[in-house]
Amino acid sequence: MAKPVVFVLDPYHEDAVALLQSTEWVDLVLPSDPRRASWHRDADGVILRSETRLTADDFAAAAKLRIVVKQGVGVDNIDLDAARRAGVAVHNTPALNSEAVAEFSLALAFSLARRVAEVDRRVRAGEAVRRSETLGLSLFRKTVGVVGMGNIGRVAARKWIGACEASVVGYDPVAPADAWSDLPHRRVATLPELLEVSDVVTLHVPLLPSTRGMIGAKELAAMKDNAILVNAARGGVVDEKALLEELKKGRLWGAVLDAMEVEPPTLEAYGDGLLAMDNVIMTPHIGASTRENQSNSGIAVVKTLLAVLEGKADVPGKLV
Repeated sequence: MAKPVVFVLDPYHEDAVALLQSTEWVDLVLPSDPRRASWHRDADGVILRSETRLTADDFAAAAKLRIVVKQGVGVDNIDLDAARRAGVAVHNTPALNSEAVAEFSLALAFSLARRVAEVDRRVRAGEAVRRSETLGLSLFRKTVGVVGMGNIGRVAARKWIGACEASVVGYDPVAPADAWSDLPHRRVATLPELLEVSDVVTLHVPLLPSTRGMIGAKELAAMKDNAILVNAARGGVVDEKALLEELKKGRLWGAVLDAMEVEPPTLEAYGDGLLAMDNVIMTPHIGASTRENQSNSGIAVVKTLLAVLEGKADVPGKLV
């Protein structure tokens, strides 16, 4: 019997690749292999990250494809309806990125509040920085509004409480009523209620029709003076044009974005806009990019793929 052919379409951690290479009953095709171009014809299974998009045309052309596994939670780069029509199972790795992304969302907020990136740029440019004229913003015992009460939001809330004794306000229209029953927090029924009381607004929602542009001009205007906006979720959740206009008014402390409409962020897209603002930090969607997390989540992807190819039931992370 021919071995199932597994294509790795995007770069994966060496530990995940080593696990695949040690699995003798699969035929492995890595991104550097010239055979990669033939994945539509030959693939029984595919693993990918955010770099590769799978469209309806891809699924229509994938003659043998049985399983796609995406590292991470978000699957907006995969046409799930097309996968369903083609009879292809799609899995992700929920919860595994939570610690890393939550940790990074706090790091971004602290960096902006204490003006770390701004001051570093000024020092590197040879500027004499006067401490008395470079005051930061303390986040100790402030109110943190967490939008999205899923796995990442939960971990972020816990970290804010532990690090800053923060008062946490949660908002999520679809989370169950008993969500976060183990965490001290106040849950609000509407987004405006959260925005008007939060010193930090941190976003942890997927990109859906209901969340696209959920932070627009109206919502930004409702935020407190000197508030910080953190988007470590998905580009498109924040209306970037509206954010730039609000930041130009000088009322907000600033914004930190690890997710944006153009990824990775470029000077062409943002050089005259958000990247020209001292109170903006932009990073190229690296919230989950720790050595530990990439190893753990990459191995989880491979184990999921192999389990499906072996015909096991109740494999975690199934979306389609």
